[in-house]
Amino acid sequence: MIRAIAGRELRSLFLSPLAWAVLAAVQLILAYEFLIQMELYFQLQPRLGAAGGAVGVTDLVVAPLYSNAAVVLLLIVPLMTMRLISEERRSRTMPLLFSAPVSMTEIVLGKYLGILCFLALMIVMITLMPLSLLLWGGLDMGKFAACVLGVVLLSASFAALGLFMSTLTAQPAVAGVSTFGALLLLWVINWVGTGGGSGNALTYLSLLHHFQPLLEGIFGTRDLVYYALFILVFVVLAVQRLDGQRLQH
Repeated sequence: MIRAIAGRELRSLFLSPLAWAVLAAVQLILAYEFLIQMELYFQLQPRLGAAGGAVGVTDLVVAPLYSNAAVVLLLIVPLMTMRLISEERRSRTMPLLFSAPVSMTEIVLGKYLGILCFLALMIVMITLMPLSLLLWGGLDMGKFAACVLGVVLLSASFAALGLFMSTLTAQPAVAGVSTFGALLLLWVINWVGTGGGSGNALTYLSLLHHFQPLLEGIFGTRDLVYYALFILVFVVLAVQRLDGQRLQH
């Protein structure tokens, strides 16, 4: 049943021009950024070769590409998740969902899986750009894999929060703005400072703080656990929110 709901959600996304427009816009923006970074790399390559440094194409092209992709996803994911549940409430189809012979967990996981499939397609399309570099040179595959993993975890976290926000309101626009505001706060919260006490706690809560090590090719258990817990918390909160509404009906 989860797969059926996910398939229905994914099909509904591609029946809307929004999904196609988002895919096209993301590719154009990031392709432009990719070409700029390639031009910079070619300008710096003679000096890098003379210096014998360890900085290569993965550091100068691939990591900035995925860093820019994260910022684009920060803007795009709220647009894609804002209708997941709120649209059902606005169109008055929630009673049908509540009366269906499926659990709220299956509904939430199905919708979440559907949006994850869309984001996975977007990330695959982005990843084709750095993979094209293999035609004429090499990549640091460890750092490359870490960058891809970082964007996957980040987008899954964005989607989990967006899904939860969509359960709180019947207005998709409100859900989208609320999701963006919450994600932006969690993105910049580590700018508060790196001092002791509350500063360290706020830094640990930052999505950016756990994303940056992966861009540098550093796989840390703490970062992976953070993203896993982040996703789990907001998916569980979405299920509980819908369960509470189902009981009211």
